[in-house]
This record gives sequence, C-alpha cells and structure tokens, in this order.
Amino acid sequence: MDRRVPAPRSDDEIGRLADTMNAMLERLEAAGTRQRRFIADASHELRSPLAVLRTQLEVALTHPDPEVRDTLVAGALQDTERLQALSADLLLLARLDATGRSRPTEPVDLVELARSTVAVRSTDSHPVMLHAPDDITVPGNALWIGRLLTNLLDNAQRHARHIVTVRLSADPETGDAVLDVTNDGPPIAPADQEKIFERFARLDDARSRDDGGTGLGLPIALDIAALHSGTITVLDTPDGTTFRTRLPTSRPSPSPSASDTH
Repeated sequence: MDRRVPAPRSDDEIGRLADTMNAMLERLEAAGTRQRRFIADASHELRSPLAVLRTQLEVALTHPDPEVRDTLVAGALQDTERLQALSADLLLLARLDATGRSRPTEPVDLVELARSTVAVRSTDSHPVMLHAPDDITVPGNALWIGRLLTNLLDNAQRHARHIVTVRLSADPETGDAVLDVTNDGPPIAPADQEKIFERFARLDDARSRDDGGTGLGLPIALDIAALHSGTITVLDTPDGTTFRTRLPTSRPSPSPSASDTH
C-alpha cells in the first residue's frame, strides 16, 4: 500500500487522475495502518485482563482458605465486568466504522435527552448541574447522541473534584447546538488534548483499572460527533475543563440524483 502511481508532469486529465489515485492510496494506507494498530491495541487490552482473570481463578481453585477464595472470585468478577464493558465498546466502534459517513437525520430533542441522562445520575458521587434552554433539536440518532453525552459525563465525573456542569445553547452565528460538559478537576495539558481522543489512550494518572476506564469512551464520543457532522474540542474555562460538542441543527442536503446531473 505504500506504492504510488507515477504522476506525469503535465497538468491534464491524466495528471489529475494520477493525483486522485495517489490520494486514494494514501487514505487506504492510513486506514490500513490505523486498523493494524487498533487490532494490536485491542489484543493487548483483552490479553491483560484475561491473563489476570485466569490467574485468579486458578489460584482460587486450589487455595484452601475460603476467605482468600472469596476475595479472588470477587476480583475475577471485576475483571469479567471490565472485559464485558470493553467488548461492548469494541462492538460499538466496529458498528460506527461500518456506518461510513451516512449521517442520521431523525429529529432528536437534545434538551429532553440531556435532562433524562442527567436525571439518572442523581445519586452519583459528583452532582451534575444542567443549564439548558427550552428547546434545541438536532437531526441524528437519539441512542448514539445519548451515548456521546454519557461518555462525556463518565469522563467528567472520573476527573471532577466536586461538581460537573452541563450547558446547552445555540450558537447565534452558526445555528449549531453547543453542548458543554465541564468538570472542576485538574486541567488537561495542551499536548494531551488531542491524544485523549485516540483509541485506548489513557494519561499516566488514569491508568488504573478502577479509575481509568477502557480508554474508548472519548474516541467513541468523537466518532459519534463526526457521524453527525459535529466536533468535540477541549477548552480551559473558568469553571474547569470543558468538552465542547458542536452539532449542526440543520439536516444534510440530499445528494444530487443521476437525473439532476444531466
């Protein structure tokens, strides 16, 4: 995949065709590299908890002390739950990758979605404060946008000191829906603000199995935003670290049919 079509010096149809072919080959090479890296990372992430799980069960099977066996089985259950969550995230990523870039267009009441998502977190250790207008509707998939917000809230509560804030607004210039999820925890270094959206990326202070998650929550959120023609950026704000999601409120223009092009 690293080979390219020889490009002629002339600026004609053949030259443009060669440039188009080489651009396509570059994209294919990059996609292949990303897929191989993802498979290697996924294999590593799955292999580690499986090895720990097997060790715990083997020791529990032969250990004479019932209390030690109970502790080992409890640890094995935690690793099994982590494997279950990791498998679900991997399946969702594969599903998102398989959709291509076909943007969902069903109307989604973003305010009601945010209210219902925040309501189920009333007993969490860090309270979530919601500030939203009466109505913001975006075209999309309610289940996936709900997952985007859930992943951002999980990340925010993992790093918050006291409180998490969710703000919904409409950009008066672009008309985009703006969803801010802010936590009052430590800031993210500028060099890490793009790294955290890489699959399986975890910062050094979030590598424990209990606190660090699977390393897929933010990449999934970013992929869902991209599928809806939106973006997610990290901002340093007076309230803390803000993950800002922008989603267009207008439906995508239909692609021209064959009859329209003649």
